[in-house]
Amino acid sequence: MIRQLVSSGTEYERIAGYSRALRLGNSVHVSGTTARQGAGAIVGIGDSAAQTAFILKKIEAALHEAGARLTDVVRTRVYLAPNADWEAVARVHGQVFGDIRPANTLLYVAGLVGADYLVEIEAEAIIADAAR
Repeated sequence: MIRQLVSSGTEYERIAGYSRALRLGNSVHVSGTTARQGAGAIVGIGDSAAQTAFILKKIEAALHEAGARLTDVVRTRVYLAPNADWEAVARVHGQVFGDIRPANTLLYVAGLVGADYLVEIEAEAIIADAAR
């Protein structure tokens, strides 16, 4: 089985020893993703919905690089900082995954890796079309 690593190119992947996404066979696992734009600024500081929308676009890009689509997503996990607006996050998640409806977990945690992060999301996909 071929193991494909997808990188976003940030230094943290090398430092912490992880990949943005990993494809093994027809499964794709996307690491916890935050609203940091590359090595630059955090997108949507103070805005849970904006961070969620940005994160889901990053996840979609990683999926595409691994040969998957949003429609292949079977599970998401959403982690919220204590001051995040869960309802705003849920609405954006619903706009993106409305008809796909993957299994989902949404929970508050004590804190995320940086003070300005409100949301972190990970995803799992199963590619049904073996030709991809």
